[in-house]
Amino acid sequence: MLAEKKIDCELIIESPRTSELISNYNPLGRVPVLVLDDDTSIYDSPVIVEYLDNAAPNSKLLPQPNRERIEVKCREALADGLLDAAVSIRNEMQRLTKVRDTAAIERNHLAIGRSLQTMEHKLGENTWMMGTHFSLADIAIGSSLGYLDFRFGDIDWRPAQPNLARLYEKLMQRPSFIETVPPSGV
Repeated sequence: MLAEKKIDCELIIESPRTSELISNYNPLGRVPVLVLDDDTSIYDSPVIVEYLDNAAPNSKLLPQPNRERIEVKCREALADGLLDAAVSIRNEMQRLTKVRDTAAIERNHLAIGRSLQTMEHKLGENTWMMGTHFSLADIAIGSSLGYLDFRFGDIDWRPAQPNLARLYEKLMQRPSFIETVPPSGV
């Protein structure tokens, strides 16, 4: 969102597991956290993007309150849910003990599959998630697909979701996506 709206910021990469800095700004100890110039902190992705969309009047990515805004927010929630499921799997797989909750891993894989199917259905043949205009829904869904590629290369989602694959390829041509691809090894 910052890159798309051309808002300058200093990006600090910290691990919630090892950083006290994060919990100084977010009592939940989670990322992302947006720290404003006056040291005010804003946390949770949906809250941050809402703030940023209103902070910079250019290229509004959230429609005014109406049904379309709710649809954008629902697609954002779907993308966030896919990410939650993927992060849960990753955390379970990184357990130091050999005992893993295989039922939870399977439930989260099913949630990812259902999310991808729903995204594919909602996109259909449209250019963007909301039809003809780029929105927060595209950023959220593109980010979730990018995370799958980054952390779960074994999930080959493209053949079953050709419309999403087309959208993702288009998103990866946007400067905001090119500039925010995570470095390998992170």
